[in-house]
Amino acid sequence: MPSVPGLRSPYVKVGRLVYFGRMLDKIRLHAAGKLPAEYQANLGATRPNLFDARSCRFLGVSYADLAARTLQGGTDEELLAWGHARGTPRTDDECNAWNRFMMKIGWRDDRSTVLQERIREYGLAGKPIETYFDLIDYDEGRDPVAAKAWLW
Repeated sequence: MPSVPGLRSPYVKVGRLVYFGRMLDKIRLHAAGKLPAEYQANLGATRPNLFDARSCRFLGVSYADLAARTLQGGTDEELLAWGHARGTPRTDDECNAWNRFMMKIGWRDDRSTVLQERIREYGLAGKPIETYFDLIDYDEGRDPVAAKAWLW
C-alpha cells in the first residue's frame, strides 16, 4: 500500500506509548473521509487481536470513547493524558513492557505464520521484516531497519 498522508509509523511514540499516535491518526483520517478502505477493517475494537483493540485495553478505555474524545480536538499528548486519567493507571515499567510487546508482535509468536503470509501477499518478500510494525512500515514505504525506528 502506498503511504497515507497524515498516518505515522506505529513505532512513533506519543508520551510513553508506541502506536497510540497512529491510532489517533486513523481516527482523524477516517472522520475526514481520508482513510483508505483497506485500513477501515482494522479500526476500533471489533477484532481483539488488532492493535487498536489491544491499545485501548491496555489504556483501559473503550475505542468508542477514545474516538469521540479525539474528534472533540486536542493534542496527542492531551488525548493520551485523557486516556491515562480515565482508564487504567500505568507505570513507566508497564509502558516500557507494553511498547516492547507491541513492537515484537509477529516475531517468534503465534502471529509469525500469518506475518509470513502477509509479507508474501504484500509483495515484500526479501525485506528484513520481523514484526508487524516492520510490515506496516515497509508496506507504507518507510524503512524501519535503516531508520532504526525502534530506538527512541
